[in-house]
Amino acid sequence: MSLAYRLEATDGAARAGSVEVRGRRFDTPAFMPVGTAATVKALAPSDLIRAGAQIVLSNTYHLRLRPGHERVREFGGLHAFMGWDGAILTDSGGYQIFSLRDRVKVDDDGATFSSHLDGEVIRLTPEEALRIQDALDSDIAMVLDQPVPLPAAPELVRVAAERTIAWAERSIDFHQKNVRSGQALFAIVQGAIDLDRRRAQAATLTAMPFHGFAVGGLAVGETPEQFAATLESTLPHLPPTKPRYVMGVGYPEDLLLAIGYGADMFDCVLPTRHARTGQAFTSRGVIKLRNARWRTSKQALDPSCGCETCQHFTLGYLSHLIHSDEMLGPILVARHNVFFLREPGARCARRDRRRDLRLVSNASPGRPRRK
Repeated sequence: MSLAYRLEATDGAARAGSVEVRGRRFDTPAFMPVGTAATVKALAPSDLIRAGAQIVLSNTYHLRLRPGHERVREFGGLHAFMGWDGAILTDSGGYQIFSLRDRVKVDDDGATFSSHLDGEVIRLTPEEALRIQDALDSDIAMVLDQPVPLPAAPELVRVAAERTIAWAERSIDFHQKNVRSGQALFAIVQGAIDLDRRRAQAATLTAMPFHGFAVGGLAVGETPEQFAATLESTLPHLPPTKPRYVMGVGYPEDLLLAIGYGADMFDCVLPTRHARTGQAFTSRGVIKLRNARWRTSKQALDPSCGCETCQHFTLGYLSHLIHSDEMLGPILVARHNVFFLREPGARCARRDRRRDLRLVSNASPGRPRRK
């Protein structure tokens, strides 16, 4: 197999383990910093390593536009192109069906985009999304899917969910016949907040030979209660022997909630996006460095954090950098934010994994989510 999941400890539904794919290993729970265009904004690969990242996410649609997947292939694939030796997962472009919905038309065969850069017409089908990801040579590829914005009419939810199943079937067929690199393939469960449809989707997809399974279509307008109910209704129906990935989730409390329900992998732009606006995740909540109260503080950003930023720089200095629009400000805050979101997985990677999982799972289900 191109991917192997190893379960190492459990406490309730929460679990710790590891994934090995094409000779690259990462511990779970794992937060994947988002490197949409073959770079995690403000962070070099060495920064990611120091922050504890073992896998990053990049994007099919955006890399198709620039520099082009064939150019990436000419450089030896994404790992060589971006200088990253860890694992890489590539999203299929399905999220852009949601985020660029004013520039896309979807039919049963695929999606037609008008490029947000220059208006070029881009056609993504399940097969084309995998051709691009094969050229990028990521370790884990995602099927093309159709998430829907909320609130959504039941008929739209039905059509998008059934289309996602049909696209998954086509993806399996194409992948088995055409991809010889050992690249793993994950399916995506859709269904909006229709819990019966989510469960039915999970049953259908898990009967197919995918290497892992994702819960998609969250963080698109649902309430905290709907978010929790979707996880609770979907994750238990995914195979315990394969990785479970909750897509697009990045608030610390959401990560803990999802880990408590048995999720293994996550991604989000929040740690670096927040950093660019001077916002830092800390053990006492989000700190907004543009607030005047931090200008004279000689404390660390988070005294309980072991990251490079917290070990060497004061709140007052970080506040100065952010107010002065100095590039170093977002860089230092991004280093901290990625390290901070890595912590749930880092705790579970330590020696006493059962004890650490117990701390995570007890803090998780039912915890309110920050919007």
